Amino acid sequence: MIQDIMPGTEDQLNKEMTTGYIGFDPTSDSLHIGSLVPILLLVHMQKAGHKPIALIGGATGMIGDPSGKSEERNFLSEEQLQINLNGIKNQLEKFLDFDASKPNAAEMANNYDWFKGISFIQFLRDAGKHITVNYMMAKDSVRKRIEGETGISYTEFAYQLMQGYDFYWLYQKKNCKLQMGGSDQWGNITTGTEFIRRKMGGEAFALTCPLLTKSDGGKFGKSEKGNVWLSPEKTSPYEFYQFWINAADADAEKWIKIFTFLSKDTIDQLTEDHRKDAAARLLQKTLAKEVTVFVHGEAGYQEALETTEKTFGKQNAPAESLTREDLEGMDGVTKFDYELTKVQTGVDVVTFLAETKIFPSKGEARKMVQGGGVSINRKKVEDAQSTVDSSLLLHGQYVLVQKGKKHFYLVNVK
Repeated sequence: MIQDIMPGTEDQLNKEMTTGYIGFDPTSDSLHIGSLVPILLLVHMQKAGHKPIALIGGATGMIGDPSGKSEERNFLSEEQLQINLNGIKNQLEKFLDFDASKPNAAEMANNYDWFKGISFIQFLRDAGKHITVNYMMAKDSVRKRIEGETGISYTEFAYQLMQGYDFYWLYQKKNCKLQMGGSDQWGNITTGTEFIRRKMGGEAFALTCPLLTKSDGGKFGKSEKGNVWLSPEKTSPYEFYQFWINAADADAEKWIKIFTFLSKDTIDQLTEDHRKDAAARLLQKTLAKEVTVFVHGEAGYQEALETTEKTFGKQNAPAESLTREDLEGMDGVTKFDYELTKVQTGVDVVTFLAETKIFPSKGEARKMVQGGGVSINRKKVEDAQSTVDSSLLLHGQYVLVQKGKKHFYLVNVK
């Protein structure tokens, strides 16, 4: 979980209970699984006896961090920011121990609390004079934007100064000596350590974790529907579970070390067993269970298993055995409406698949049917000329369509 670490950081952590923080960007009212690694860093830190601070960027969220971004992001209103802050706070309370009676109790901080009272002149005097433009321009996040087509606004250019000031404020007020974050934050974090050194003669430390990628080159944390969120309202426990269970072998082997609290011996044994019988997907099942329980609790995990069983399980059981509640309660299944009159008169399967938007065109639908990749009501469609009519309606209303191995659609005919 470590990409870069400033010399002396390990000695500091071994020497005394150390306060460390990570900043979270309040661009939504929920964090997504890209935030899980920094959350886990804070959890590990607290388990090791240190004190974690989760800093929500109420002020910096109004600005936008240029790190890893090709263009400037939209500003958020104060009202939306407050909604986002509350949502993130509720999520973090599930993972960290905020019991104030403990010496290493987790704390929340919002940088808007100190920035709202600082005038522009005061900020230039307190922060601007200590860091040179040459130093700021040497950072990768700034240099790439200056050399790119869109350039960088002064607002974003000042972002690393604001983040550096956060570290200085927490160092001064909370004795916070360590900042952690993703590897794209190294430039901003070290600006903070430099700021503390120049302004106070203090020593602060930095540690970053790698930015995760998928073995196929795809972006980590994305599903067909976009971000995989930690909020069950935005990503159901079933969809969350499916993200992990569908991990490639190489990814599962890497992710189980990062996202679970299993011991090294346990992981080594699991990996060895998995390699003997990869088809059993032991690594994926263990990973999916551990992470789903961590984020959604045991109840969320059981819900995900039940939905998985309904959707994928009993594949040989007839679709007619599914109750109306089973069909309507299927999670992670894309739902479409379709006109009853068309089914009553009968419609060829290729037209049906295209008009329900399950396939973008009749050509693609026909090709998939001919390749044996489409099932209706759990029976493979053998003939592209076959008809969808009233006899196929489950409970007089539904048609269950499967495309390939993983994509399910429930067509509500009315």
